[in-house]
Amino acid sequence: MAERGFDNEQYLREQTQAIRERVGRFDNKLYLEFGGKLLFDYHAARVLPGYDPNVKMRLLQQLKDQAEIILCIYAGDIERRKMRADFGISYDADALKLMDELREWKLQVCAVVITRYDHQPAARLFKDKLERRGVRVYTHRATSGYPADVKTIVSDAGYGANEYIETTRPLVVVTGPGPGSGKLGTCLTLLYHERRRGRHAGYAKFETFPIWNLPLRHPVNVAYEAATADLRDVNVIDPFHLEAYGAATVNYNRDVDAFPLVRAIWEQITGEPSPYRSPTDMGVNRCGFGIVDDEVVRQAAGQEIIRRYFRYACEYAMGLADRETVPRVEVLLQELGLQPEDRAVVLPARRAAAEAAQTGKGNEGIYCGAAIGLKNGVIVAGKNSPFMHAASAAVLNAIKQLAQIPDALHLLSPGIMQSIATLKREVLERKAENLSLQEALIALSISSTMNPLAQAAMEHLKQLRGCEMHLTHIPAPGDEAGLRRLGLNVTSDPQFATRNLYVT
Repeated sequence: MAERGFDNEQYLREQTQAIRERVGRFDNKLYLEFGGKLLFDYHAARVLPGYDPNVKMRLLQQLKDQAEIILCIYAGDIERRKMRADFGISYDADALKLMDELREWKLQVCAVVITRYDHQPAARLFKDKLERRGVRVYTHRATSGYPADVKTIVSDAGYGANEYIETTRPLVVVTGPGPGSGKLGTCLTLLYHERRRGRHAGYAKFETFPIWNLPLRHPVNVAYEAATADLRDVNVIDPFHLEAYGAATVNYNRDVDAFPLVRAIWEQITGEPSPYRSPTDMGVNRCGFGIVDDEVVRQAAGQEIIRRYFRYACEYAMGLADRETVPRVEVLLQELGLQPEDRAVVLPARRAAAEAAQTGKGNEGIYCGAAIGLKNGVIVAGKNSPFMHAASAAVLNAIKQLAQIPDALHLLSPGIMQSIATLKREVLERKAENLSLQEALIALSISSTMNPLAQAAMEHLKQLRGCEMHLTHIPAPGDEAGLRRLGLNVTSDPQFATRNLYVT
């Protein structure tokens, strides 16, 4: 059983109270920019053991009688089909998924805003699709004068040129898939329109990371730097807060750099001094008060930095990340005295690959290994063979271990495996006959109708969710999708499992 480092209930009490107090400061109308993931915040769950990935939804449910939600998405992200790495889906698909999930939580999106809209073809199609399903969609163009000309920004030619979104509740949560979705611009646009209507509305930012009241180089904050290494985010001591209050708090460079502009826009909109003296003031973040075991979260954060190193190394190998990102994370590892092999499943996976090489039963002469760390501390490995991918072997070995099935007993019927291999070779004309994880899981489900051992093992698949796994190669599409569905925390060495350039 993993140790707990975070108390959700304590955090919910603190954060809910802080939001209610902030709403009360601004004439009972607050535009709250939600940074980070609204749902399935697995980064937070990994660095803060005990953190509920959906705790923000629980918070919004407590405030649902006071809150409504606006969803922002940047037109450029729709146009280039930017992908959300943890789910393997595009940002526009993630927006649709988020609206469905909010509905399941009894929360409604009152409007969708497509930001920096300029009639991009894919963005226009997305707009039409939503409107035909009865969703209110607004388009906001790039703001004239931004970022240098504050008078133009705060005018009818700037924020005034964007549509006003009618809302009725005191708390308006403004969220979106990923960074750069236009949340801040939408909040300030609506603040502008509210003030023109004589309403003294306000703005604040819901934050999770970095945690302002932890030390600058605390591993939890360093893990945030690792998570955003591709964006070049850097944690800093908030100089505005230090000057105003004489207290050191942590923020990140983009918020600190943007603060003078946000303060100037606020004062231009309201004609009054900004109520915020620092970007830390602007945030609503009580996450640090939910930490109940500092040592546990330090250890977890270190492991997350290692995961990020492997992820960026693989993305660089695939051409999805630039050369500078990997060394940035390597520096963070060195800072904390860590190395990739400190991830417990790495060396067992590499040993499994070495064993495959000794048997000479790899695929295309390439030998792959995989290892899974179960929650009881046992590490189970698997290797590739002419019959099965390494990921498939490791998962089947793991559920056999959980079901206490002897290793010598087989879960998959040889007849079923041969039938799938024949289908792949003779009908689908596939070169590789060995089973990907998705194929192995289908074979397992079929075998379970005839083999009680397969049925017993299959019942333990859910216990793999949240377990750590490492592969000595970048997973093939059929493995990646299955691993994501099982909920394993997967890393891999930046090596390819095949010499083919095109892999299906």
